[in-house]
Amino acid sequence: MEEAGEALQREGIKVLLSARSGEHVPHCPHGPTLLFVKVSQGKEQGRRFFACSACRDRKDCRFFQWADEKVSQARLQSREEYNRSCQPPMSHQQYMTRFQEFVALPLAKRKFCRDCQQLLLEGDWQEHSGHHVLGDVSISHLRRPSQLLHPLENKKSNAQYLFTDRSCSFFLDAITRLGYKRVLCVGTPRLHEWIRSKSSLEESQRKVKSLLLDIDFRYSQFYGEDEFGHYNMFNHHFFGGEAAHNMCQKFLREDGGRGVIMVTDPPFGGLVEPLAFSFKKISNMWSPTSDPGDSAELPMFWIFPYFFETRIVQCFPGFTMLDYQVDYDNHTMYKYGKTGRKQSPVRIFTNISPERIVLPESEGYRFCAVCKRYVASQNIHCDICMSCPSKDGRAWKHCPLCKRCVKPSWSHCSSCNRCALEDHSCGSTVKGCFLCGDEDHKRSSCPRRLVSAIHNKGQNQSKRKLKQCAKKGASVPAGWKKKKKKQKKKKASSGTS
Repeated sequence: MEEAGEALQREGIKVLLSARSGEHVPHCPHGPTLLFVKVSQGKEQGRRFFACSACRDRKDCRFFQWADEKVSQARLQSREEYNRSCQPPMSHQQYMTRFQEFVALPLAKRKFCRDCQQLLLEGDWQEHSGHHVLGDVSISHLRRPSQLLHPLENKKSNAQYLFTDRSCSFFLDAITRLGYKRVLCVGTPRLHEWIRSKSSLEESQRKVKSLLLDIDFRYSQFYGEDEFGHYNMFNHHFFGGEAAHNMCQKFLREDGGRGVIMVTDPPFGGLVEPLAFSFKKISNMWSPTSDPGDSAELPMFWIFPYFFETRIVQCFPGFTMLDYQVDYDNHTMYKYGKTGRKQSPVRIFTNISPERIVLPESEGYRFCAVCKRYVASQNIHCDICMSCPSKDGRAWKHCPLCKRCVKPSWSHCSSCNRCALEDHSCGSTVKGCFLCGDEDHKRSSCPRRLVSAIHNKGQNQSKRKLKQCAKKGASVPAGWKKKKKKQKKKKASSGTS
């Protein structure tokens, strides 16, 4: 089977979105794993390996397996048992049964355990007697569960930053203005509950329906199966199986697929390629026809930092980036209203015509008649480039030597023959990231670096096992001896060539 997608980098770790014929894709607690390989100059170097799709750190998910590794039946059985133990303690239906019982309780008996992140029935009180328990949980609390639950804040796995009311209000206004009646919220729990709370106040003709897909199973306590699906956006895995998949497809295809939009806010440490692969699968679920020649895409808002624009457009050539700054309640840096480099770098990428999306003039956005889109107040139109070039909200300047607009903090360097920061290292061959070569970010923020750490940990683990065997006087496994011989031969051949 051919690999779907090509590497977007020259050096580092490449994710392979389709395994070779005969390669079995193992599962971890987060569903099917992803296949990775180290690349150099666009060519594969070293062994392929499987790692968790959702977690970039093995402390969060310990799964690691070489693609050509033979796994014993006992180990497979142990792995399956471990995966089952990591799943939610109850099914979605059981959670809903408990929710109905909870709502039927008088206000004084409605309690929520902050330590266990669980709604408590009367029979649970004794078990949670020493915990931090919140009482008098009202219906308004239940309608805003993101305010009850602790946000997941691990940047390397399922970081959960929640939209401010300002951003939620903008999204809902834009969605209704565009004429959409249904919203598939992928990883946007705050927007989902905002839509539900506002739609309950609207007339039936103006109501907007919402379905939330999220990896955080805790929302199963608050939403029914037609309102929430436990889902991993990095591998397009529905934890509820085919029933959950069919529920999502039914939502997308309602009314012949008309009037639906997808809004997604993935963790910023995630890899763009697997996300795009999953979003295309969701788009295929929506498409009312299976005609290969049909190029229609599900209308989409993808919220991500502006410096990922190149990668997103490579995956979705029809996408454009809007100037609107998205901000979050629980993130100290991603805030609206700050100036210069301190303002939120989070933007909206969409396949909807930018001309149709009105940005609030009260916040300084204005319409550019030449570009035919709303832009930030500091995004000054360049008559030479014939565009509003700014990406970060600051006014950019045109460089006649580079023949393009650049950041205001950059100046042209005659030695490098390009614009760069004044204190840059002259003669450097890599303009941006030293790991993947992209110009729009540095190595410290490169998602590839996080995946590379997974590969290195797998190698370090093997070395530790070898040292342990040597200390105990135990024999080294035959497989490791063969591997070491191969490595020695490879080094010898490269040294003579």
